[in-house]
Amino acid sequence: MAEAELTPQDIIDQIPAAFQADKAQGLDATYQFDISGDQGGQWYMVIKDGSCEVQRGTSADARITVNISDENFVKLITGKLDGTMAFMTGKLKLKGDMGLAMRLQGLFKLPS
Repeated sequence: MAEAELTPQDIIDQIPAAFQADKAQGLDATYQFDISGDQGGQWYMVIKDGSCEVQRGTSADARITVNISDENFVKLITGKLDGTMAFMTGKLKLKGDMGLAMRLQGLFKLPS
């Protein structure tokens, strides 16, 4: 039951350290995460000039918005839920620049 112990906030806190700047060359984008559920919340991530910063709240500059439940967010990040499958079955909703969603996958080295 390790999944229940890991929360979206735990994952969000690890994002800057897991960021692989070499994989984000030329990327200048803001991602909005709207995570529903008891442990959900809103965060936005700014990737610019080889750096990654995450803040709580919303950003008017977001070029893509990711909507997902807290449980499915944890599963997605830990590799227990396939992103394409989650999108196709409606567990993951994306609004905005789909190309940015595709780039997101290879930008981080998060523990599983």
